[in-house]
Amino acid sequence: MTEFFTERRPPAGAVVGVRVFVNGPGGGNPVPMVADAEGMTAGAMQSVARRHGHESAFVFRASGDRADWRLRFFVPQHEMEMCGHATVGTLWALRRWGVWTSPAARVETLSGIVDAEWDEARERVWISQPEVQAQALDPAQRLRVAAALRLATGGATLAMTNAATSRVKTLVPLPDANALNALAPDFDVIEPVCEAIGSTGLYPYALQAAHARRPTVFARQFPKSSGYPEDAATGIAASALWGHLVASGQVPAGTPADPVLCVIRQGDAMGRPSAIEVRPRFDAEGRVRGCWLSGRVEGMAL
Repeated sequence: MTEFFTERRPPAGAVVGVRVFVNGPGGGNPVPMVADAEGMTAGAMQSVARRHGHESAFVFRASGDRADWRLRFFVPQHEMEMCGHATVGTLWALRRWGVWTSPAARVETLSGIVDAEWDEARERVWISQPEVQAQALDPAQRLRVAAALRLATGGATLAMTNAATSRVKTLVPLPDANALNALAPDFDVIEPVCEAIGSTGLYPYALQAAHARRPTVFARQFPKSSGYPEDAATGIAASALWGHLVASGQVPAGTPADPVLCVIRQGDAMGRPSAIEVRPRFDAEGRVRGCWLSGRVEGMAL
């Protein structure tokens, strides 16, 4: 079966690859995808994810007239309701293949309908995420997270937050990128800690240039049980982090006429530099109602 990206849509069942949120050589998060997965079983899709060791995306006909396509996502261990970078990468590929030609599209996922826009000038996809839901961790929970991340004494006093636009991620503020990159978590306890606090991954971050016209945040993601210890770029976590930072006044959103673009950099500690761009999504009254996220995509051989 095809395992390299081509400029022509591959045949049914064939696997191709893209890298999403690329920010330099070797960067971005790989996505194995099947552009026509009609007839594939859940077991077959999970087998693709296990074989390649990454979040994988599968394109189906939409189940109704509310969306253009239906996407399913698998990691080596299980199916996911939503995957931000895989959605961005899949839509970029559909655009390159001439399957998606309109300015906007809608995709159906297990977590709901996702809106998409094509940025012609930059040849990028923007996808929507809803407003963030957030809850602060209690002292006992913070203590467990601090131990899992092997934070120095006092780490349990940090203001940790469970935040979600689709899946819950645990946000852990650190003083700077050096402290972030120096983390050496106890991977053996990540899963039970996440299970205990109702999270799907720990997302420590370091905010820099918070009130600049282009705020920058550095982050790392240690997933609960995806089948690998660290993730190079996590769109869902980045959107939850952005929502929390905006809601708490740490990062500005701007206005409908002048929105502020925030960049979440991830993957540096892995040698896979990634950059996730996030901007606010405004309603008709000018209120922030979730966000849009995007980034650079490249075709790749798996």
